[in-house]
Amino acid sequence: MERKEFIKKGIVATALTYLHNAITSPLRAAEKVATSPYRGVEAVLPPTNTHMVGNGFKVMNYFPNGRGFEERMSPFFLLDFNAEVSYPPSEISRGVGVHPHRGIETITFAYKGAVEHHDSKGNHGIIGPGDVQWMTAGGGVLHKEYHEQTYTKKGGAFEMLQLWINLPKAHKMTPAKYQSILHSSKPKVTLPRNSGTVYVVAGEYEGVKGIASTFSPVNMYDMHLNANADFTFTLPAHYNSGILVIDGSITVNKYPVPENHYVQLKNEGGEIRITASKTATILVLSGQPLNEPYVSYGPFVMNTEAEIRQAVEDYNAGKFGFLKD
Repeated sequence: MERKEFIKKGIVATALTYLHNAITSPLRAAEKVATSPYRGVEAVLPPTNTHMVGNGFKVMNYFPNGRGFEERMSPFFLLDFNAEVSYPPSEISRGVGVHPHRGIETITFAYKGAVEHHDSKGNHGIIGPGDVQWMTAGGGVLHKEYHEQTYTKKGGAFEMLQLWINLPKAHKMTPAKYQSILHSSKPKVTLPRNSGTVYVVAGEYEGVKGIASTFSPVNMYDMHLNANADFTFTLPAHYNSGILVIDGSITVNKYPVPENHYVQLKNEGGEIRITASKTATILVLSGQPLNEPYVSYGPFVMNTEAEIRQAVEDYNAGKFGFLKD
């Protein structure tokens, strides 16, 4: 075969292959969608970087942890979980001393034990099992968190979670505020077939709206599952979504998820089926990505390096207020 004819045949064959793939690939994708109604699971991940925050919180970190989750789970920026530990009785409260924040919201979930909060705007709150403390740092605030005094003197089981939500650029400098959310006040949905209860902290679940006010669209569900739970639900396909198993173990779309593991869901449509052979507690997070640049430095998350430098200058100048340590 001459070289010209060989090249010509090769080009024709390549073109035919491309055309065949262009036609059949969507068909294969359609077949896949037709045979799998479930939303894809991107990964089931263990915690990383267990460390102490102050002297009162021994936390496992899920993001940010070098896996790019600052962008993958936007607007959620940080997820730390203090798995159950037992503290002995004490006369001195353990916790985290006075420190600043700007550009984010910090949300603390209490599962066992009790935590007390003070900030430089005069807010004060105590949260116990099931309660949520939602602090909007906005343009800047000082705060401290520590074991509540009655719990400190008694000791016992302690289990907490803290989540940071990045504020949109338009609301970075919003005035600081505080939302104290009691477990008894959380709207709830009873799952079918005695599968358990969904407490809607933020967003909406099956038409029931959450109690927390937010600056960008997010869904946040505190789910308590009974033994032999089996149910399905959906989340917006374009929302970044994940599930943390607090206690117990579950399966998510047939993927086994052990205790203290995190499930990253793909950004696609489809049902999310959860089953649990024994009782379990899980946290479901889902939010519309901000799609904005960000720069983080310790307790500050802003959009530019100049804004980070300004945050440091404002903090050093005392513009975040005063709070006794």
